[in-house]
Amino acid sequence: MIIALLNQKGGVGKTTLATHIAGELALSGCTVAVIDADPQGSALDWAQRRTQNRLPRVFGVIGLARETLHQEAPELAKTVDHVIIDGPPRIAALARSALLAADLVLVPAQPSPYDVWASAEMVSLISDARVFKPSLRAAFVVNRRVARTIIGREARQALADQALPALATEVRQRIIFADSVAAGRLARELEPDGIAAREIADLAAEIRRLVP
Repeated sequence: MIIALLNQKGGVGKTTLATHIAGELALSGCTVAVIDADPQGSALDWAQRRTQNRLPRVFGVIGLARETLHQEAPELAKTVDHVIIDGPPRIAALARSALLAADLVLVPAQPSPYDVWASAEMVSLISDARVFKPSLRAAFVVNRRVARTIIGREARQALADQALPALATEVRQRIIFADSVAAGRLARELEPDGIAAREIADLAAEIRRLVP
């Protein structure tokens, strides 16, 4: 399975979700590789911090910010159970290549109607990709939601008007996710029984149901 996390809007938490989904799949016994397709290299930075802190490798991270992604990702997928693509913001050619490589596209959206509206470009790219790849599945993921806020409920309502479904699992705004990035760790490693770890586990389980 090749899962691409894509949104033309930056700052929606693609890298945090990509590394945590990869980590959850890997710790459940699967072999996983992450492709960092963002020229900023945030996933590569996370992996480097992990190495600097002398932590064991949970999954491999490969830098591949090239428009040949749709050719190279399927070759990598032959060697592992899952490939997670951490996509770039604002680079349409790279995003299109990732779309053609993916079995499932997740579009992280922060709980703000403005963020949902800004995702329209990504929804359009997915629609175009389905002309060439009708089997492509795609869904929104509500990320960085602040608990018990009206704006979170409004975002869910705004997503209901979009052409893509939204996953039931939501990932809330938690300090532990920022701490995990700084340390090159996963929330599950910092707090194995914490709420953040459970949210990621639920998200990974929902993803597995989408594309067995």
